[in-house]
Formats: sequence, structure tokens, C-alpha cells
Amino acid sequence: MKPIHEILNRIRWDKEYARADFQVGYYDRLEDKIILVPFRELYFDKEDHFDFQILDEDGVTHTIPLHRIKELYRNGELVWHRDH
Repeated sequence: MKPIHEILNRIRWDKEYARADFQVGYYDRLEDKIILVPFRELYFDKEDHFDFQILDEDGVTHTIPLHRIKELYRNGELVWHRDH
């Protein structure tokens, strides 16, 4: 299984591959469940290779470490997962 950072980089930089609809499932400790977010809503800082940021419905930015990513979906199909 490829490391998640390699797959995320491919989505970010391979325009042909990125045409698909990707969703990232990360583990939220407060809600104790997997949260699915569209890849297009993730923000990656060029200087930080260990996490991504998202905005919640209230406009608050959250930083999520890559190790909390548990699932990756491409066009609705699970294509990568890490044991919970």
C-alpha cells in the first residue's frame, strides 16, 4: 500500500488523475468517527508536509495531521484505507 502522502501528492500534481472526485476520510477524535471531506476543500501549506487544513461550517480552520487520514475515496469507491 502506498503511503497517503504519495497519493495526495499525485492528486495535487497529476491533473489527469485529479479529474476524479476524491474524498478524504479522517478520524475526528472529538466526534469519535470518520469525517469525509471533498479533496478540493483541503488546504496544503507548501512548508508543511505533515498535515492539511480545512474550514468547518462556522469558518474555523482546523489542522489535521496526515496520520489521521483513514480512508480515501475516488468517485465514491474506497481506494485506500488505514486500520482505525
